[in-house]
Amino acid sequence: MKTIKLNTAFSLSLLSIILLFTGCEKYLDQQPITEIGPKMVFSDVPNTQKALAGVYSRLMGDQGYGIRLSLYYTVDNDETMGPSGNADNDRRDMARYALTPGNAQLNRPFQQLFQGIEYANICIANIPKSDMYSNGTSQQKAQMRRMLGEALTLRAQFYSEAIRIWGDLPAHFNQASEQATTDQFPRQTDRDSLYDVLLNDLAFASELVPWKNELPTIGDQIDERITKGAVKGLRARIALFRGGYSLRNDGVMRRGANHLFYYQIAKDECNDIIQSGQHNLNPSFRSLWKDQVCGHAVADPDGELMFQASAYGSAAVQDSKLGYYNGPSMNGYGNKSINVLPTYFYLFDSMDLRRDVTIAPYNVQADGITKTCVGGTALNDGKFRRDWITGPSFGPTNAIQYFSLKWQFIRFSDVLLMYAEADNELNGPSSSAYEALNKVRRRGYGVSISAPSTLADIPSGLSKDDFFKVVVRERSLELGGEGIRKFDLIRWNLLNAAITENRNNMINMAQSFALTNPSYMAPYPTYSISTTLPTSMFYFTGTRADDITMWSNSFYYPGYSTTPAGTTKITWVSTSVNTTLVSRYASGFTTGKSELFPFPQPAVDANFNLKQNPGY
Repeated sequence: MKTIKLNTAFSLSLLSIILLFTGCEKYLDQQPITEIGPKMVFSDVPNTQKALAGVYSRLMGDQGYGIRLSLYYTVDNDETMGPSGNADNDRRDMARYALTPGNAQLNRPFQQLFQGIEYANICIANIPKSDMYSNGTSQQKAQMRRMLGEALTLRAQFYSEAIRIWGDLPAHFNQASEQATTDQFPRQTDRDSLYDVLLNDLAFASELVPWKNELPTIGDQIDERITKGAVKGLRARIALFRGGYSLRNDGVMRRGANHLFYYQIAKDECNDIIQSGQHNLNPSFRSLWKDQVCGHAVADPDGELMFQASAYGSAAVQDSKLGYYNGPSMNGYGNKSINVLPTYFYLFDSMDLRRDVTIAPYNVQADGITKTCVGGTALNDGKFRRDWITGPSFGPTNAIQYFSLKWQFIRFSDVLLMYAEADNELNGPSSSAYEALNKVRRRGYGVSISAPSTLADIPSGLSKDDFFKVVVRERSLELGGEGIRKFDLIRWNLLNAAITENRNNMINMAQSFALTNPSYMAPYPTYSISTTLPTSMFYFTGTRADDITMWSNSFYYPGYSTTPAGTTKITWVSTSVNTTLVSRYASGFTTGKSELFPFPQPAVDANFNLKQNPGY
């Protein structure tokens, strides 16, 4: 967000001043030493932009999507799992579903989400009161309207994230200064009602926020701020969660009433985006991640990266540890704390180019180029990796932990897959649902996105249930490691099945038994279901490659009996899968409890009407 990020410190100061003189005025007797207040802050476009930047700023940093919400809160699904080590009442226990209300990683992310909601509330309350909103020039009014829509969208992002983590929450749609006078200790509101408010907000926001190509007509540059496509994409996502399953206060996974109504909203919003022509797929999945995301690119000519959060500053408040906490290490720097499950590796077709982007089976040596490959129990996730970072890059002797990589909320491929899912749920798979899904697959296989492909396309003729299972698999293959999978599985009520079946399959791998096809999604490639998968792999010694060309032998057939010249042997799959992965994988998961996190104890202590989630 090139323009937004320039004045974040000042933006936070402005919002803090507003909080001081609106949220605390009844408790202060002294005269303020400044006349800055909401009327001045929201008096013109530049100052309003600075205030809005303060709302955007709450997305990132250590307590936001810079590490915790993106990497701590999303693992131990059927793709990835969290860090090794002993129980710690911290990030390890969080990954393993061994949470208590006193876990050290709960309270500050909870606070930051609600800080983002409050900052958005300030903008939502005050922008329409601005004289410029009603009486400015046509351009000024359009810019002010856009910023109101952005604030509504950001509030929906913060709130929907909190709902999918904690479930029912207090309603907080007014400034704290107003709410404190009427309801200081609010009770929880049913999440379906909260979702309905957010969906209505986003419907209104989509009327305020222009499409990407309309920005020059209102005097705004094309950058990383929210445009209409992001509003509609987020509305589609929230509609799917509203129509999906969630853990209710009685400990039962249930859908809300009339779920098809919400699937229709999702379909309509995704269709609007598709028909707009504003957003397309980058023709290369690898280039999308290596050159765009890891390349710190500002321009996105395809418009695939529809909603993303910028990171900058090399500090905890607003930067990200993407590529340091996760991904391959370089010269020993990096945590390597996200492990890819070997069962997920074998879900990819051998011709699917997304595998070698999503999964990085190596670490980088001290020269910053040469690779040391790793076995099936130490696979790294690969979309955020230090050896791909450019513009700027960071040398292998640099101990930096913050790389300013952006977190992706919504990509156009996600929109296509949401469309396919919603259309199938409403009608069974139509030709448009097949086409949306197959476009994503074609890009993954490196063929023309717009032309039918015998290599990539899912043939027509599937039942509704079978097409849904293909969608479940395809969303994993396309969106792996992007913080989406666990919550998808929850809204489908499939998390328990996914964990159970993947644990059993890892045990099978450890014993050289064949993998069993999942019951909840489309099957593995036939050659992945084998009792002859290699126990050893051989990579070219000194390799500088980062894809399949690193390897001398196949992932699907037994390896060599002796190590070929010029290669290095590693253990690929063995009984160590049990001791290294299975022993800690989702070890505390309990259905009817673990689908929600406990509220942090400080939040419960501060509000005696906040009831703890089931089982905690």
